[in-house]
Amino acid sequence: MAAAPLDGMRVVDFTTTIAGPYCARMMADLGAEVIKVEAIEGDMMRTRPPLRNGASTSFGQLNAGKQSIVLDLKRPEAQEVIRRLLPTIDFLVENFRPGVMQRFNLDYEALSKRHPALIYCSISGYGQTGPSSGLPAYAPAIHAASGFDMAHIAYQPGRDRPDNCGIYIADIVSGTYAFAGAMAALAQRHVTGRGQHVDVSMLETMLSLMVGEVQTAQFPVAPAGRPMFGPVRTKDGFIMPAVASEKTFQSLCRAAGHPEWITDPRFAAYANRRDNWGTFVDELELWSTALTTAQCQAAFDANGVPASPYRTVREVMADPQIAHREAFAEVQDKGGSFKVLNPPFRMSDARVQVSGFSSALGEHGRDILESAGYVADEIDRMAAAGIVRLD
Repeated sequence: MAAAPLDGMRVVDFTTTIAGPYCARMMADLGAEVIKVEAIEGDMMRTRPPLRNGASTSFGQLNAGKQSIVLDLKRPEAQEVIRRLLPTIDFLVENFRPGVMQRFNLDYEALSKRHPALIYCSISGYGQTGPSSGLPAYAPAIHAASGFDMAHIAYQPGRDRPDNCGIYIADIVSGTYAFAGAMAALAQRHVTGRGQHVDVSMLETMLSLMVGEVQTAQFPVAPAGRPMFGPVRTKDGFIMPAVASEKTFQSLCRAAGHPEWITDPRFAAYANRRDNWGTFVDELELWSTALTTAQCQAAFDANGVPASPYRTVREVMADPQIAHREAFAEVQDKGGSFKVLNPPFRMSDARVQVSGFSSALGEHGRDILESAGYVADEIDRMAAAGIVRLD
């Protein structure tokens, strides 16, 4: 089996919930040894459903492949554990509110003096500095604060109440940016020999998703007659054709049996088409509602129109394309096995895959302490004093 890109590297992961754990899990997927440092009560995702025999598959999806140690970081002896591990650590990832790691005496300034090659990655709602840096943040609040929710509802005609939040976009994308920033810092370390502090803002992460909105906020544009990417009704449901170029528009017209739309003055030029898109969709649906979704998809496929029926996650997981890509891996925890999505990229000469285990709380505490030079009697005394929890 090919080597993994981060084989031989070590990560200490102080993160909880979603954004930070996702970043550090991708490091584990690329072969790094990841030590997850948890509080006495454990990462709160350990209690999130689905649960089997007390083990959360949601936690497992975000933390597969990581070792677990439980430390009471308010105690100087627990902080000393991290300092003793430090010479072996390449990356540190944390997503506490700014200032918390400083209170633990584990902030970048303190640790980089001891270990200048350390790459230290912080994920927070608003960034490490500035007037909002101290505010608490979870993804739903960041979605609202960034303008994302109001931008999204602008594409839902007739609605004025923002959507409920159940999919935590800010977390996953921030975790991905943190991973990218850490890898860029690693590349620079190969040149300079020095690590650095990577500071990821969830607020700025969400702004990065809104290319058009950032520009129209500066240079207002009249809204289209109807959003140009939306569901088209069929005989038995809906389908989404993504018409993003002149070529795809012309292909859509041919698929619907109306090549005359290509030169219709209401639709021929992009600006006119944008203003009259509602009328176009009304006419398109005279064709699509006479056909099933499958028949519409077949017509779009035959003409090279990017399109898809609306599917459930369960349906997507059964897609032969997903099976061909080996997109899922099996992970084991104390509740049994479950599927976890591999990173959505492959490498031609390296292994990129989720590790097949999810740790119980504190499962690797003794091994990690031994790797930091602690002997059995010391470890037992620390456990008895509540500095570390061993399971």
